[in-house]
Amino acid sequence: MALLLLGGLQVIPDSLYESSALDGATKWQQFRYITLPLLKPSIFVALLFRTLDAFRILDLIYVLTGGGPGGSTESISLYAYKVMFSQTRFGYGSAIVLIMALVVGIITFVYIKALNVDLLGDKR
Repeated sequence: MALLLLGGLQVIPDSLYESSALDGATKWQQFRYITLPLLKPSIFVALLFRTLDAFRILDLIYVLTGGGPGGSTESISLYAYKVMFSQTRFGYGSAIVLIMALVVGIITFVYIKALNVDLLGDKR
């Protein structure tokens, strides 16, 4: 996440900060009206990657605890894996994975609306 945000910060031209300082903008106003709006796409990508990481965490839990005692550390990815390959219930496991994909899609839509990110780059 830090690299994504650093890359987003480096894309912002210094001339914007210089001209706003000449116009009398404070550091807070520069952050609020220049930095944050121009960082929205980078913040969106970082949030989306972290959300996908949270849903796909399987390897660490599987290797360290195997789901834990009584499934106490079992994630939805590990549950789908166990259902599909340990219990050989491929239809049910596929349905779980499809619901996970729908939930990620809904969360992505909420991120787009909350951050007001322009995905197409239209200048309206």
